[in-house]
Amino acid sequence: MAHKINGSDTFSSLPSQVDLELLEALLEPEDANYPWNPGDEESEAYFQELEQQFGMEDLLDEELMRRSQDFYGHLDTLWSSISPAPDHNNLQQAVVLNLQETLRTNFSACVPQILLNTIATKAAEIFAARQLISEQLVECVQSVLPTWGTEDLIVLARPFAYAMRSSESQNAASALSNLQNSEWAALSEVEKAKVSLAIASYAFTELNKSQPEL
Repeated sequence: MAHKINGSDTFSSLPSQVDLELLEALLEPEDANYPWNPGDEESEAYFQELEQQFGMEDLLDEELMRRSQDFYGHLDTLWSSISPAPDHNNLQQAVVLNLQETLRTNFSACVPQILLNTIATKAAEIFAARQLISEQLVECVQSVLPTWGTEDLIVLARPFAYAMRSSESQNAASALSNLQNSEWAALSEVEKAKVSLAIASYAFTELNKSQPEL
């Protein structure tokens, strides 16, 4: 029994792995990574070097923060100076609304507003199309003159197309003069077709005027 106790005391007196590692750290040479004796003169230099490193890191952090703030501030300035590109759909809608208002101002007393709006919308839509002027005039009024055939409308549109090419307005003025003392419903089908084509030619003329000069 006593032998077992003595053996147990002997075993417990052996140093553990943790104790050995601690002892090894304590016995490291003086040029080790970390000075265990803060009172040593070399320890003071070690700690001063650490403080300088930390100070440099703080300066780098401050410089990085300042530069990032300057960078994002510059970006904000650039974004604020850039005007957004105008939306094509919004521009087209504005053109249509302005043209509708112009036609209503001039012809709403005698011509149904829905007819004027339809002609204005179609004129703005096909204004830049590569078509003959007579074809544009016909396409512009076909929806408001459903009983007319294309060929018949082209025949009626030719004088207005010629007047537009030669910058003359006599034909349109003559057709529109029928509206002065007449209601739309009282006009004949031919007169309605001529008036519609005259209004379409007027709409295209207004669109031409609104184009910026190059």
